[in-house]
Amino acid sequence: MEIGVIHTIDTSAQDNMFKVVSDYGFGVCQLNSWNMDHCTPEVAERVVKEAREANVRVCAVWAGVPGPAAWNFTQGPLTLGLVPEAYREERVKALKGWADFASWIGAPAIITHVGFIPENMTDPAYPAVVEAVREVAAYCDSKGIGFWFETGQETPVVLLRTIQRVGTSNLGINLDPANLILYGKGNPIDALDTIGAYVRNVHVKDGLYPTDGDNLGEEVRAGTGKVNFPAFVRKLKEIGYAGEYIIEREISGEAQRQDILRTAGDLKQWLRDA
Repeated sequence: MEIGVIHTIDTSAQDNMFKVVSDYGFGVCQLNSWNMDHCTPEVAERVVKEAREANVRVCAVWAGVPGPAAWNFTQGPLTLGLVPEAYREERVKALKGWADFASWIGAPAIITHVGFIPENMTDPAYPAVVEAVREVAAYCDSKGIGFWFETGQETPVVLLRTIQRVGTSNLGINLDPANLILYGKGNPIDALDTIGAYVRNVHVKDGLYPTDGDNLGEEVRAGTGKVNFPAFVRKLKEIGYAGEYIIEREISGEAQRQDILRTAGDLKQWLRDA
């Protein structure tokens, strides 16, 4: 079990782009980008070279997609992931591009938000979402990599149902416990009863429940929100989770750096206590 961080591809970096990760003392990261210009063999070659030099392992590629993304309850269902029909075709293509990229750098999977998957399985829009996910997952499988859903806009049972409907053998979950809370979709500890068998990566992130019907809850430093991390990591251990714990803090600058370092220390204690 390793502790790491989300790290964005930075081709403008004058020195090693993974220096930030190694400066934290981490040897693993999820590599993130929303820029399709990064999705080239040349960038992949640089990533492989500099990751090796920095002694940093990429445990997955977090794959952003083109088009708008509104992280709220009003425009989110119309803009996020593979659910909105208006953007679906270009996003399927983009995710296939990231699957190529992941295979080039030797990463085991791509991760993304699928979006506000319909909760009613009889919704006429639901089969097309399942088919789009299946198309991407099958392409990933052809490249020898996994397709992992990040939790967020869907309840755990909807996510489980969709995995079962898609049916490919390479599906997994990047469990972000804060997102279940921020979107009001569930308790992350109880969610493990439903989707625990599919958890492949975990985000170490915390948050508060929504207090109005239009906007998500507030993201906060791990250990200060509604995720009970000691109980969460204990239950992950009980179900046999042995993957990475990837710290995510959605602020910037020195405050982000300090929070990541503090979270790393707290997480080590939570893991020892588990």
